[in-house]
Amino acid sequence: MRHVFAHEAVLIMPPDADLRAPGAAITAALCGHWDHQPPCPLAAHHTRTKRVGDRIHLRTLFATEPDSESTVRQHIDPALSSGQLQGPDGVITSWQLSGSQPSRVTAEETDHAERLASS
Repeated sequence: MRHVFAHEAVLIMPPDADLRAPGAAITAALCGHWDHQPPCPLAAHHTRTKRVGDRIHLRTLFATEPDSESTVRQHIDPALSSGQLQGPDGVITSWQLSGSQPSRVTAEETDHAERLASS
């Protein structure tokens, strides 16, 4: 049975940077490309970002078997550490990873977590 886990990171990105790029990098790392047909082969996931000053708070929820949790995290960190992604328009979006760590699923994320686990 799949469980839902959370991972959070803090990035530094220019003000005009595409905030979707780090999430797309995570999707590419987990699924082979950011534009793929479902289901996600390793872990169903969702990434959201929020700008707070010059920092980007990124949070990824992912659903996988408990014994695959570390494998998923081992894909997330290098994707974020890469610091860039070339989008479909050829534009390269860059960022700097300031920190990354496992987190807990919050009460506000419970519904979303249940949808991921059942997908």
